[in-house]
Amino acid sequence: MRVLVAGSSGLIGSALLDHLRGSGHEVRRLVRRMPRLADEFGWDPPAGRIDDGAFDGVDAVVNLCGSPLASGRWSGARKQLLTDSRLEPTEVLAEAVADHGVGALLNASGISYYGDTGSAEVDESARAGSGFLAGLCVAWEAATTPATKAGARVVLLRTAPVLSSRGGMLRMLLPLFRLGLGARLGSGSQYLPWISLRDQVSAITFLLERVDITGAVNLTSPSPVTNAEFTRELARAVHRPAPWFVPALALKAALGEAAEETLLSGPRAVPGVLRDGGFDFADRELDDALALAV
Repeated sequence: MRVLVAGSSGLIGSALLDHLRGSGHEVRRLVRRMPRLADEFGWDPPAGRIDDGAFDGVDAVVNLCGSPLASGRWSGARKQLLTDSRLEPTEVLAEAVADHGVGALLNASGISYYGDTGSAEVDESARAGSGFLAGLCVAWEAATTPATKAGARVVLLRTAPVLSSRGGMLRMLLPLFRLGLGARLGSGSQYLPWISLRDQVSAITFLLERVDITGAVNLTSPSPVTNAEFTRELARAVHRPAPWFVPALALKAALGEAAEETLLSGPRAVPGVLRDGGFDFADRELDDALALAV
């Protein structure tokens, strides 16, 4: 299969390239700089421009574009950047998939689609939640509509935080936990869905190859944990205590809405489609994933 990947320079994208090639697929990359290698093609999402030939013979497109959420308080400008960095690339790629008759588009989305579900477990059949991030995910997924209307198989990758010491949430937390400064956030009862990096890239490859799967897919482990459980397991993994906690009021004062939606709430989401499709998780439990990641 010939696969065109956008957003290939990040944590997930770089690991995915290696995994796809190791699985026997031919990979092309869309890059926003001047292409330097034979498998690179330039593009400019705000301008709607993609180099000629990028889609020649392509069987599927994987779009992983999106500015990181963990960047402090959400100003109006920051919210616009988070939105534009997701919707613009998706709109351009969905139109291109439709125009070039590409068979499949696997497009990033977020597990924040479900908002805060408390202790209620949710799978892909659940409705969208409330809040900025849930609304962003709804709009992000809707931007794939041109590809769907053209008959492409569209898979919406509702991704949980990906565990790897190379980037993402864990890279930010590890220095603190290794100093014995790990802390529960607020009550610690809020759920934290997660997935290991190797399961993330294996699941995307699985979904590329499973032509019978379409629509929303939760890319999360079968074992979501609470923030308190995550704090305890990460402290254990680095052999340090974590007796502290950060009051919810302090987090809200520092980060505002961003704290409410990313640190103090979350969905208890499970991977219904992957489970029913027979995907084999390498890291089903948090302690296994952390042992590998740290």
